[in-house]
Amino acid sequence: MSKPVVAVVGRPNVGKSTLFNALAGEMISIVKDTPGVTRDRIYADVSWLDKEFTLIDTGGIEPESGDVILSQMREQAQIAIDTADVILFLTDVRQGLVDADFKVADMLRRSQKPVVLAVNKVDNFEKFMPDVYEFYNLGIGEPKPISAAGKQGLGDLLDCVADHFPQGLEGEEEDERPRIAIVGKPNVGKSSIINRILGEQRVIVSDVAGTTRDAIDTDVKRGDREYVFIDTAGLRRKNKIKEELERYSIIRTVTAVERADVVLVVIDAAEGSRSRTPNSRDRP
Repeated sequence: MSKPVVAVVGRPNVGKSTLFNALAGEMISIVKDTPGVTRDRIYADVSWLDKEFTLIDTGGIEPESGDVILSQMREQAQIAIDTADVILFLTDVRQGLVDADFKVADMLRRSQKPVVLAVNKVDNFEKFMPDVYEFYNLGIGEPKPISAAGKQGLGDLLDCVADHFPQGLEGEEEDERPRIAIVGKPNVGKSSIINRILGEQRVIVSDVAGTTRDAIDTDVKRGDREYVFIDTAGLRRKNKIKEELERYSIIRTVTAVERADVVLVVIDAAEGSRSRTPNSRDRP
């Protein structure tokens, strides 16, 4: 099982990137007091106590906007939601509970994923707690008061997020079986290799590139040795990523490589590696 993925979602300008940066421990996302600054997904590996997870920052969700960019941001946020194991729904105590928050909450309920509700910009708990209680009306769970800018309440928030991680991750370190991640471009035969080793059609194989969306663990026994083979989504160069879903598949692939003991790179013999031919500038 791969590292849990947590997506930070919410309306524009509620402090998602500020929270992302506070949890990641460094200034990764662009933070500006203008809605729509974060358009593309940004991710970072985060550790909390004995837990490790991948955190995704998303653009703000405008549920009914007809603006092209905001519509694309909404679609990309939906993909992040579909990819995530846990969703961190961020709201703004200073703006108060607005109609768009209810629509985002409905969107998250349909995902059937665990949702942790956080109310941001609570710089003074005594002053703002009565306003925090208003967010119970979303019907999505207990609102957690935090201040992303002041880094207050983040420990309690992360405890709650970690409670929703898939079971079994803690025992992964005790598994001494070698882990082999199979990576390569789409449609080079990664899944076919695993099926051939197993001697059965365990992993879906298709001529359509991108069939494998997630990192899939497969137990393999050869003689008296046991292995775990990890089939991953195909990787393209950035300028060839035509489908937004592939961005999130890449996140899963990266985490699979990080936990592997050996990485097997598969190349299509008909295409070759297509590496750039060195020129005189490349030579020492």
